[in-house]
Amino acid sequence: MVVQESRFDTVMRRTATILSVVIVTFCLIAATTGILLSIYYEPASGRAYQSLKMITEEIQYGWLFRKAHNLAGNGVIIVALIQIVVMFLGRKFTKSWYTAWVSGIFLTLAVIGLSWTSMILGWDQLGFWRFNIELGTIEAIPFVGEQLREILIGGSGVSTLTVQRLYTIHSYILSTAAIILAIVHLSSVLWVEKQASKPNSEELIQGIGASVAES
Repeated sequence: MVVQESRFDTVMRRTATILSVVIVTFCLIAATTGILLSIYYEPASGRAYQSLKMITEEIQYGWLFRKAHNLAGNGVIIVALIQIVVMFLGRKFTKSWYTAWVSGIFLTLAVIGLSWTSMILGWDQLGFWRFNIELGTIEAIPFVGEQLREILIGGSGVSTLTVQRLYTIHSYILSTAAIILAIVHLSSVLWVEKQASKPNSEELIQGIGASVAES
């Protein structure tokens, strides 16, 4: 027996499919522009700000790549959060949506982590002091706070080693995880879309067969 979807459920399912495509697109844009920026970016406390300034003002289309990188990074966070809301409103709590839920949640955490690790990479006043304030919050975490702080900054204070560590986490670990999770999420949503379209195809074939039999 085939359970018919309501129109609302169908709209939510197809909206989730569209959003998963948008997420992958944003991730690819952010990754591509990030690679281009890394050619000129220098992950050092004394050079990070100047290298980004040079990219923006002196490198041809550098300002465009930097703007696209920022917009794609912020966009994927917004769309990933909307995706979770869409799946929740669409009551997508069946086993077929398990992979989509897990990959979607971890993807959201990964892209938020990307945004967090990027705050110190520009080495400007706002990012520097904001990072120091949030380090105090991290240090206040029971049992592991001090160890996490030491891992992030690599010493007693924020320095070139801190920029290099966060650059590595941002560019290699979290970026790779975000792209993999985005692809897994898209694949799982497309699989659900394919499974949902099968009953309609079977009903169409049965209808055609019945019409032929009657004639």
